[in-house]
Amino acid sequence: QVQLVESGGGLVQAGGSLRLSCAASGRTFSSYAMGWFRQAPGKEREFVAAIDWSGDDTHYADSVKGRFTISRDNAKNTVYLQMNSLKPEDTAVYYCAADYLPFTISRMTGNYDYWGQGTQVTVSS
Repeated sequence: QVQLVESGGGLVQAGGSLRLSCAASGRTFSSYAMGWFRQAPGKEREFVAAIDWSGDDTHYADSVKGRFTISRDNAKNTVYLQMNSLKPEDTAVYYCAADYLPFTISRMTGNYDYWGQGTQVTVSS
């Protein structure tokens, strides 16, 4: 069992930056690939970024590539999402998720085993 707690959301102007954190419980954090997803009002939850257990392999949605960076610190059981050059269309609730011992990194919500409660990110124009 893994519990995930996101933090770092808030209100920011367009062009600004935020760093989201996701703290995981448990002693097997390095057994999980980690992902960030987001869900805007009236829309489906969508993939944002993911990282493998070592931090060496990362994947991004086209909409955030070059602006967002995912990273992890296995010693602190934490995964991060650095968000730069934010746009109003980035406004959403952001969720982190854990995928136990995956064969490959997934962009599909159904492949993730554990989810956090979400943190709101609002980008004003």
